[in-house]
Amino acid sequence: MAASDPAAPVLRLEPDDAHSLWPLSIEAGWNQIVADWRLMLATGRGFGIRDEGGWIASALALPVGGAIWWISMVLVTRRRRGEGHGSRLLSRCMAEVDRCGGAMGLDATEFGRPIYLPLGFRDLYALSRWRIEDPVCTVLAPPPGLGLRAATARDLARIADYDAAKSGFARARSLGNLLCRAPALAHIAERDDGGLAGFVLGRDGYRATHVGPIVADDQAIGAALLSRSLSRAGGGVIVDVPDHQQAIGGWLRAEGASASRRYMRMLHGAAPAIEGGNHVFACAGPELA
Repeated sequence: MAASDPAAPVLRLEPDDAHSLWPLSIEAGWNQIVADWRLMLATGRGFGIRDEGGWIASALALPVGGAIWWISMVLVTRRRRGEGHGSRLLSRCMAEVDRCGGAMGLDATEFGRPIYLPLGFRDLYALSRWRIEDPVCTVLAPPPGLGLRAATARDLARIADYDAAKSGFARARSLGNLLCRAPALAHIAERDDGGLAGFVLGRDGYRATHVGPIVADDQAIGAALLSRSLSRAGGGVIVDVPDHQQAIGGWLRAEGASASRRYMRMLHGAAPAIEGGNHVFACAGPELA
C-alpha cells in the first residue's frame, strides 16, 4: 500500500460537514443519508482528509456506552484508494479512544476483517443483512401477557434504560433520533404490569428503509416486534440480524427475504455487556451499533 501524503492534514469533522461528506457513502454503495452523518458527527468524533476536490476520506468514533466506542464510516473515495488514507484515519480514531479510555467495537465486512484482526480486534458474532423487497403482511402475535403498541417520545427514557440493561449500549441520543425520524416503525412490547419487554426502531435510508435496533427479552418478542415494524415499512427494507438468532432469520427467509451480505461484529478490549448479544435481535446498523 502506498503511503498517504504526509502533508495532507487530518482534520476534525463537524456536523456542518455532513452534506459534503455524504458523497463518500453514496459512492461506496452504503445506505446512510445526511441525517445519519449529522447524527454521528454531533454525537461522536470524526476525522477526515480532503484535497482540492473535497473530502477524500473519513473515519468516526461514536460513544455507545460508558467505556465503549463504535468505529465506523471508514471511507476513502475511489480515486484516492491505496494511498493509506483509511489506515491513517483509523489509527487516529483508535488513538482518540485510547486517550479517552475504553473498548472499541465495529462491524467488519469480509474485506475489512483481515485488516482489523492484526490491530487487536477479535470476533464476537456474525451478522447477516436481510433484504425484504415486498411488503410483509404477516404480523406475529406477541407471547401471552404482552401487548405491542406504537412508541412515542414519552417512551424514550424507558427505551434507553431498557436498551442499556439488555444490550449494554448507552445511546439515548441515537435512539431519540431514530424515534423522531421514523415513528411509524417504532414499537414497544409491554407486559400486563406495564414493564417494558422490548422495542424496535428504524430509519429512512438512501437505498432502503432500515429496521433496527430490536432489543427484547426473548426471540418470540423480538420476532413480533420485527413483524409489526416491517408491516408498517412497505417494501425495500434491510435488517441486520445476528446469525445466532436463528428463528428470526428463518422467519425472514419464509417471508421471502434474502441475506444479501454478512458482517462480523468485532471488539478491541473488554466490554462484557455487549459481547454475547443475546437480547439483540436486529442491530442499528454498522455505523450506529
